[in-house]
Amino acid sequence: MTMTTRRSWHLLALLAALALLAAACGGAASEDEGDSAGATTSEAATDGGGDSQASGEPITIGAVFDLSGATADVGTPFANGVRGYVDWLNSGGGVEGRQIELLSQDYAYEVPQAEQLYSQYVSEGAVAFSGWGTGDSEALRTRVTADEIPFMSASYSEDLADPAETPYNFVAAATYSQQMRIALRHLADTNDGHIEVAAFHHDSPFGESPLEDGRTYIEENDLDIGYQTYAMPSGATDYFGELAQAQDQGANYIIIQNVASPAAQLAQNVVSQGMDATIVCLNWCSDEIFVELAGDSAEGSLGVIPFGPPDQADGDLSDVTEHLESQGSSLDEIDLHYTQGWYQFSLFVEAIRNLIGEGTEVTGPNIKTELEEMEPYDTPVTTEIDFTAESHAGMEAVPVYEVQDGSWTTITDAITP
Repeated sequence: MTMTTRRSWHLLALLAALALLAAACGGAASEDEGDSAGATTSEAATDGGGDSQASGEPITIGAVFDLSGATADVGTPFANGVRGYVDWLNSGGGVEGRQIELLSQDYAYEVPQAEQLYSQYVSEGAVAFSGWGTGDSEALRTRVTADEIPFMSASYSEDLADPAETPYNFVAAATYSQQMRIALRHLADTNDGHIEVAAFHHDSPFGESPLEDGRTYIEENDLDIGYQTYAMPSGATDYFGELAQAQDQGANYIIIQNVASPAAQLAQNVVSQGMDATIVCLNWCSDEIFVELAGDSAEGSLGVIPFGPPDQADGDLSDVTEHLESQGSSLDEIDLHYTQGWYQFSLFVEAIRNLIGEGTEVTGPNIKTELEEMEPYDTPVTTEIDFTAESHAGMEAVPVYEVQDGSWTTITDAITP
């Protein structure tokens, strides 16, 4: 045998040996993978999840909060309610044994920051998102639809409630426009003859959201109501100039679409100017913050409050009470925006719990479908919340409240205009 022949023979033998080794390793790997896949499938079936995450892994939800921006006075207690709910839920075992991983940050009411955080949290696996303001919620709606991420905002803009236009946005409360209709309906029903309404509003998409729908409601229902709107400049220390115009209008009622702090300032200005006009707050100024800041000037004010005060709750608040006591706090130390954040976020969890119980994958599209199909959702502080495939406006009826002896007190049954 020549040197060349011996080298060729050794080379062939080496290649054959390597081939046998590769086949053996490949077979072992396939067997291991099969065992691993079988275990994962079995665990998912036992857990009832069936999604791509291993059984028991956290379910990620993203959120933005306003803790330092223009609406931080009401944004902070709302955020505390969301985080308190997640802490309480996780300490009790989560959702069918799976923790909720809440990715959240203060975005200071800045739309670009909300957009950046949304992208970040979705890239980190968020299957749903809790938003905040009208401007950022409307800016994100196209991306939310493309990403198939259920998005439940603290903005109750009616533009976000039509699934034909925004299929992944859900509005848990009566929309701002519906709140305006309820206020106008109540005023029309409790007054004989003509009245004048001045609608004061935050100078933003949030503030402007219900204004034209209010005007349309008056016209379509032939209500004997005069109606003018007034922007409340951001950072203003008083609203005497705007109130002078409302006085010239002859305003009997001032409806406020703004947050608590400027609304309280406006209420004090009304009293100091001797105006005979009743304040009517919509959702974001109908709270304990408004009453505390406005003091005696708040007395007699009316409010359309989708998520009612804890002391007016119609049902069991033991879950909130239990968590607050574990933190050295109590219901007396929170306001209605805390329970608003708590129960609004719980809608996501109810849908996820149902999916896991059905053995359905926890994904954005499946959460959306479950929110549309699940039974009407009851909370101790709201009327029924019910989404359908035709409407993502979850609440139609809301009672009217009045400040009596320093507290918001229910004065009507739930009104559906």
